[in-house]
Amino acid sequence: MQDSAALEVGKKEGFKVFGMPAPLFLFPLSVILFAHFTDSIPTGIVGGFCFMYVFGIIFGEIGDRLPFFKEYIGGAPVLIFLMAAYFVYQGWFTEREIETVTNIMKKTKFINFFIVVLITGSILSVNRKLLIRSFVGYVPAILAGVAGASIMGILGGFIFGISPKEIMMLYVLPTMGGGNGSGAIPMSEIYEAATGNPKDAYYSYAIAILTIANIWAIVVAALLNKLGKKKPALSGEGELVRTGKIELEEDEEVKVTHRDMSGGLIIGLTAYTLGYVLYKKVYGGVHYYAYMVIIIAAFNALNLVPAALRQGAKKLQGFISKQFLWVLMVGVGVAYTDLGEIMAAITPGNVIIALMIVIGATVGSGFVGHLVGFHAIESSITAGLCMANRGGSGDIEVLGASKRMELISYAQISSRLGGGIILIIASILFKMLA
Repeated sequence: MQDSAALEVGKKEGFKVFGMPAPLFLFPLSVILFAHFTDSIPTGIVGGFCFMYVFGIIFGEIGDRLPFFKEYIGGAPVLIFLMAAYFVYQGWFTEREIETVTNIMKKTKFINFFIVVLITGSILSVNRKLLIRSFVGYVPAILAGVAGASIMGILGGFIFGISPKEIMMLYVLPTMGGGNGSGAIPMSEIYEAATGNPKDAYYSYAIAILTIANIWAIVVAALLNKLGKKKPALSGEGELVRTGKIELEEDEEVKVTHRDMSGGLIIGLTAYTLGYVLYKKVYGGVHYYAYMVIIIAAFNALNLVPAALRQGAKKLQGFISKQFLWVLMVGVGVAYTDLGEIMAAITPGNVIIALMIVIGATVGSGFVGHLVGFHAIESSITAGLCMANRGGSGDIEVLGASKRMELISYAQISSRLGGGIILIIASILFKMLA
């Protein structure tokens, strides 16, 4: 009876688009189309969000309904950012629209806010014992991913006649370096200082390989999510640490208010601000996201945050990650993705070597992660794939494709701490191999 009643309600409500009745969605759609063809989109965050929401919803709904694409490529988030990048490449967006979205992403730094909310909620919601255990085993999982990527990369080099030296310098290190701003750019500076060769030539090649690897990382993330459904023993469904015999105390049940959510947000914003100050004024060798992760983790480990605020941070994380992800992916496609650059670098050798590096990182981090008490799939995604992508935006793409946005804190450790480790390795290897 209940099923039939629910079916009747569904029939009465009709087809919905992002929770709205389809006829109602025609209102924002028609407004954005009118603003597009008259080139009059409001240039602030309100107009930009409206534009990003409508575009994201259109291709998000399509991506969630394409059977093969949804299951094996990454579904809505991946289709959104690819189509946004394609529209830019084809010149179908106006300069006003591109500038508006780019300002939101790069000047307003909406992506930073998104990451801060996710880091805060994901760390504060982790049981303290599991949190401590995860940090102890995480560095070995990262190093295993780097080792696996190196082995598979060198093997790919033998197949295509590329020396191990070139593979390490031009393929493995840029791919595993933690992205663009904190990876490929500083690595090109290190390359120039160590070899005397121009950094621009190194950077242009490195970023192309990194971009290809980033796409493979997204695809592999989607496949790992599918594997987790078929092999539940390998997956924690978003939980990194296998609980095993650890006795975990349960959080007290509390009623979470909007003020609790705001309190959790303030803790996260403050930790980010302190991390940024430490990065700029105290020691710049540690990225400010890494500082933030350490600060929030210390607050959790020392039990300094009441249960209501921890659960409030988690609730806010769930809201932001689910309701703003499609918006963010439009921004990633417009502001951070150069489709022409990707297409220029697509040669059979580059594509296959990049795939082998990504597979090596996935297998290495998953295997060692399992040995230190992690779920293999979650370890592969965070310590492996989130090393082999383009940093913060790549983390969002990979976690979106694997449907594990709650792992953002570990992803940031990979991108930042792991990226820092790679820069140290690069400074040594470049001098040795130059």
